[in-house]
Amino acid sequence: MPLTSSLAPSNTATGANPPNSAAPLAGSLQLASSKPLPPESELPRYLVSEKLDGVRARWTGQTLVTRSGNLIAPPAWFIAALPADVLLDGELWAGRGRFEWLSGLVRSRGRDDDWYQVQLMVFDTPQSGLGFAERHKWLQARLSDKTEPLKLVEQRRFQHLSELNDYYQAVIRGGGEGLMLHREDALYIDGRNPLLIKLKPLNDTEGQVIGYRAGKGQFEGMMGALHLRLLDGREFFLGSGFSFDERRHPPAIGAWVTFQYHGLTDKGLPKGARFLRVRPME
Repeated sequence: MPLTSSLAPSNTATGANPPNSAAPLAGSLQLASSKPLPPESELPRYLVSEKLDGVRARWTGQTLVTRSGNLIAPPAWFIAALPADVLLDGELWAGRGRFEWLSGLVRSRGRDDDWYQVQLMVFDTPQSGLGFAERHKWLQARLSDKTEPLKLVEQRRFQHLSELNDYYQAVIRGGGEGLMLHREDALYIDGRNPLLIKLKPLNDTEGQVIGYRAGKGQFEGMMGALHLRLLDGREFFLGSGFSFDERRHPPAIGAWVTFQYHGLTDKGLPKGARFLRVRPME
């Protein structure tokens, strides 16, 4: 997948203070945006790392919690290896292509030996007042004496989009998910950060509507997901990418729809699928 360039939003970092390790972590979770790449002239301002296909985890200094705040319960030896006075944002990771195995481990109990295959890959610390490059430098110094299972995610800089593309293609060929581009002066914010860009390949395919799943919550009384039969005969539910109007008036049974996805699950079903459009009748 070739890389393209367009203008990214701008931001100005505030004055830098030492990270406040006593600040609460609850409610502070930064998410990446699917934004266009920065122009080549801006590229050197971004730190680039591999996008890891793991389980998002936050270390509060005492407990490890998921993206939604649920407690993660690894063995005592794993917790003991983490610093008691540093707030960390990262990802539990067991290697490329092992998300489903890892997700099952995180939800299970009594599999302590399997945790020796897991690392907490740290990519940030939720501190106010520091740009990302400064936060990363602070983490390098603070975690320099730490070993397994804690590891700081490597950050790289590129001068040219062609160099970035070479690295991106190498990651994808090796089974990686993609890249994360984080502008050096970006502050840590709660929610989507326009200066934190995720770059990963998208595929598209088609499926035939064979049923519906009812919506819940804000989609009560509407379509929650389409039940699709794929070209190879397998079935799955497509629930993302629809407008409210499309949920009120979903594609008819028998219609063919096109959707995007990135990669496949262990069962060969589309991962991260989003509705694009109904295929016109031919």
